[in-house]
Amino acid sequence: MGSNTVTNKQTEVQRIVDALSKAIAQHRLRPGTRLIEAQIVDALKANRNHVQSALQRLALQRIVTIEPNRGALVSQPTAKEARDVFAARRAIEAAIVESITPDAMRQNRQRIANHMRNERKATSASDRRDIVRELSEFHLMLGEICGNAVLAEILGNLMVRSSLIVALYQRNDHPACASDEHEQIITALEHGDHRVAIKVMLEHLDELEAQLALEELAEPEVDLKQILGDL
Repeated sequence: MGSNTVTNKQTEVQRIVDALSKAIAQHRLRPGTRLIEAQIVDALKANRNHVQSALQRLALQRIVTIEPNRGALVSQPTAKEARDVFAARRAIEAAIVESITPDAMRQNRQRIANHMRNERKATSASDRRDIVRELSEFHLMLGEICGNAVLAEILGNLMVRSSLIVALYQRNDHPACASDEHEQIITALEHGDHRVAIKVMLEHLDELEAQLALEELAEPEVDLKQILGDL
C-alpha cells in the first residue's frame, strides 16, 4: 500500500470521526443511539471499511460503545465516569489557561471577539444546538490558543464526552455553561492574571458539574415472594 493511499485513508477516517464527534457534541446524536454503518456510509458518502475504522477509533476514545450482536452505539457514560471526566477537565483546562499568554490573546484578538459575539447571540436566542455549539467552542478555542496540541487534543475528547454527560444528566433543558464567566476568563487572560483566570475556570466547571444529577440509578428492591404470590 503506497504512502498516498495510507494518507488518504487516514484523512478519510478522520473526516468520519470528526463528523460523528461533531454530531454527538451538538446533541444531534443522543446517548444510546445506534450507529448503523450502512446509514453512515450513505450519509457521509464514505467507504464502509473507513466507517468501521472510525467507529473503532471512537470506541477507543470512549465516545462510542461497540457491543456484540448490537453493533456501535453512542456511549452512555455512568455517573462515576461523568465525575471522572469533570475531574480531568479541571486538570486539563487549568493547564490550558495557565499556558495562555497575553501575547497569544493579542494575536487571537479578532478570533476571540468574533466568538464572544456569536456566543452572546446564541445565548440570547433559543436554539439549544446553537447554544451548545458556541459554549463548547469557547473551551476548544482556548485549547487551540494555548499552543499545546496535546492538551488541545485531550480537551477535544473530553468535550465530546461532556456533551454525552450533559445529555444524560443535566437537571433542566437549558445549557449550563455561562457566557458571563467566559467573559471574566477572557478579561483575566488579557491582563495576564492566570490566578484569576484559573480560579474562574475551576469555579465554572464546578458549577457545570453541580447542575448535573449525578446519582447512579439504584436497582429497585422488590419482594418477589409478595409480587409473585399476588398473581
